[in-house]
Amino acid sequence: MEIFIQQVVAGLATGSIYAALALALVMIYEATDVVNFAQGEMAMFATYVCWTLLNAGMPYWAAFFATLAIAFAGGIVIERVVIRPVENAPILTIVIVTIGLLVIFNSLAGWIYSYVQKPFPSPFPKEPIRIGGIVFGAHALGQIAVTLVVLLCIWLFFRFTPLGLAMRAAAQNPVSSRLAGIRVGWMLALGWGLAAMFGAVAGIMVAPVLFLDPNMMGGVQIYAFAAATLGGFTSPLGAVVGGLIVGVVENLVGTYVKFIGTELKLTVALAIIIGVLLVKPSGLFGRAVVRRV
Repeated sequence: MEIFIQQVVAGLATGSIYAALALALVMIYEATDVVNFAQGEMAMFATYVCWTLLNAGMPYWAAFFATLAIAFAGGIVIERVVIRPVENAPILTIVIVTIGLLVIFNSLAGWIYSYVQKPFPSPFPKEPIRIGGIVFGAHALGQIAVTLVVLLCIWLFFRFTPLGLAMRAAAQNPVSSRLAGIRVGWMLALGWGLAAMFGAVAGIMVAPVLFLDPNMMGGVQIYAFAAATLGGFTSPLGAVVGGLIVGVVENLVGTYVKFIGTELKLTVALAIIIGVLLVKPSGLFGRAVVRRV
């Protein structure tokens, strides 16, 4: 029972990372109907920015928030410079552009920082936390707390601020939003900025566990895709719930299904994606899209 509880908590910790990245994927999909395949690499590059600030002597939390601000600005610039010129192009064109961004960010990080793995510090104590006979990693618990605080802040932003409500309106009904005087183009750019910020949170929180290198977010992005698919690409809440479910299922399957172990855990994410697409393509919380022809 103790092992089971430990694995569930560890799964919630990794699941919170998947939830943050899945939420970024959902935000961009809701705004543009496009899946951003470069989301993981954008998160990785933001993590390198944080690493650079830390090595320059900046305190951890100052570097953390500075990185979020830089990632936010970078997401806006990418939308304005790269995505905006092709926004009316066929979907396949935009998909190819995001894949191009993936390759560019990966290669740029390797060129600037090299492909050698680097340790990334954690702001949480190294000593584990013991509750009875159960041992929890301090970073895992802190990871859950940071991610949930960020998600709570963004929920409050979208629920109670005029800018958040304008962004929701622009994503759901651009035509009516324009008639109401909302600058839809800038709302979409802000959506890209927020998505880049969520990705930065995921990268910074997972880097102490995976070590920092240009390819560290490859597997994480696949799990994030599984989370967004499970929860529904049209539901931010579904992305969060899906991420937590995927994290817990991944850990429990890796622990109790012996032939999978740690080597085949990635197949769990792929199986979730295929299973959901076959049974309920809109996801657990997503809305089915009906198109008349």
